[in-house]
Amino acid sequence: MAAAPELVLDPSLRDWVLFPILLVMILVGILRHYITQLLQAPPKQLELSAIREQQSLARGPTLRSNGQFIPPASFLSRKTYLIKSFREGIFLKDQEAFQKRDEPKPPANPLTEPGGMDQMMDMVKGQMVMIIPQTVLMSWVNFFFSGFILMKLPFPLTIRFKSILQSGVATKDLDVRWVSSISWYFLNLFGLRSVYDILLGSNNSAGGGMADAMNSGGMGMGGMGGMGIPGMGQSGPDIIKTYFSEAENLELSTHIYILDDIEDRIFLKYDTETF
Repeated sequence: MAAAPELVLDPSLRDWVLFPILLVMILVGILRHYITQLLQAPPKQLELSAIREQQSLARGPTLRSNGQFIPPASFLSRKTYLIKSFREGIFLKDQEAFQKRDEPKPPANPLTEPGGMDQMMDMVKGQMVMIIPQTVLMSWVNFFFSGFILMKLPFPLTIRFKSILQSGVATKDLDVRWVSSISWYFLNLFGLRSVYDILLGSNNSAGGGMADAMNSGGMGMGGMGGMGIPGMGQSGPDIIKTYFSEAENLELSTHIYILDDIEDRIFLKYDTETF
């Protein structure tokens, strides 16, 4: 069986199709990054009561993990105070919700939560900034450069890569290493992340194209981590349950003072004849 004839590409394809598609996609990614920065809402200032509610919850785990460094009397006084405060809801900003904690409540609606609509709008804007430029770019490449063969990869590939590298080219006997214009667009779409990291830094919003568009549903939904403590950033019944749970953890905690029998341990470690 005779081998398929080797193609000879016009150098103009490289200068007027290959490089322009790459350059336009890089510029669109940079523009998308700055548009995303402009659309981001400024961080909202939390009320003093909300900050107190969040930060007070961290005192329980801090006492349990570092209580060995304070005397037993100090540990016990702090433990008693925090247990009482957590169970009475002293640190909560919504005292009315604490008083009605045992009443049946309807399922929570995220649109009725404070800032819920803002989060939904941030998600929609993030998706639009990702999807619209990629749709326009794909239409531009498909309309003006459909059916073009732009380059040949310098390494061998299996036949399974043919549908990936030769989209829009209906030629069955063409070597799998040849890349069409539509496939070149998709290769850049998923492969320019490193270029954006070099140009804009690692925490950029240019992204890798459609991969970020699919993941952009999570934009604006991250809550406050609160030093890895469950319940931080929550409000209402959830944080009330977290406060009661932390009160139970404090009740079960035991205290071992690090300086107990320190004299005996020092004498066991060092020979008394050396003094």
